[in-house]
Amino acid sequence: MLFCGINPGLYSAATRHHFARPGNRFWPALYAAGFSDRLLQPWEEDRLLPRGAGITNLVARATAGADELTREELVSGRRRLERLVRRNAPRWVAVLGLGAYRTAFGRPLAAVGAQSELVAGARLWVLPNPSGLNAHYQLPDLVRELAALHAAVNRRERARRARPR
Repeated sequence: MLFCGINPGLYSAATRHHFARPGNRFWPALYAAGFSDRLLQPWEEDRLLPRGAGITNLVARATAGADELTREELVSGRRRLERLVRRNAPRWVAVLGLGAYRTAFGRPLAAVGAQSELVAGARLWVLPNPSGLNAHYQLPDLVRELAALHAAVNRRERARRARPR
């Protein structure tokens, strides 16, 4: 599983950790949805690796808000993400940010949830932006969406393991 944020906010860039700003709901939602066995802090992000998960961003440039990014930066970020996925071969990619996904992938009508397209062979899921600035999705909404992803990942993994070799 590769979680892909939009870009680092200024606080996350200063701390050099993903989703680090106080009030960001990524870590509490990740825990509540079952992706971690305890509430992790941003500086513990490497504890996801043994669980088969990693974190990246579409765009490396730090901004006060994702709305400062250009279309070109997001599209270029998609191409970088595709290269990263080809190199590391996660089975799933979860993009955290519907608007950024729509722009980067050229899918203006996309909705949160499973997508029909693949990213360099990986299944694709779109999640809401976990930033505290995203008033459309509160913590229970984000947990519900992450839990749906967690269930889908587990179903696929069980089915994959059950296939005869």
